[in-house]
Amino acid sequence: MAEVLQRKVVAVGERIFKEGDDAASAYLIQDGEVEIYREAGGQKTVLATIGKGSIFGEMGLVDSQPRMASARATAMTTVVIVTRPMFQEKLAKTDPFVRALLNIFVETIRRSSK
Repeated sequence: MAEVLQRKVVAVGERIFKEGDDAASAYLIQDGEVEIYREAGGQKTVLATIGKGSIFGEMGLVDSQPRMASARATAMTTVVIVTRPMFQEKLAKTDPFVRALLNIFVETIRRSSK
């Protein structure tokens, strides 16, 4: 039986997740805009602003590590929630070589972002 996709409407300025949070899901932007940012020493650094069709929060699903950055809506936004079980089911059907590459990419990004 196919899992029903959950959607969430996020208000302007609402935080979706915070750096350091457990990564229990990823998000696909159905409509709207999201800012990915980090905060250090009271300074906010915007890493990216992404829109419709973009996915974010996926790295933690790949390697089960805490969130590397925070995310907040910069416009009224609707996201589709991709749960860990949904992600793992899709990943299990992927070629082992592609899974290994994905893990390498995530590890490289995490190392270079410290």
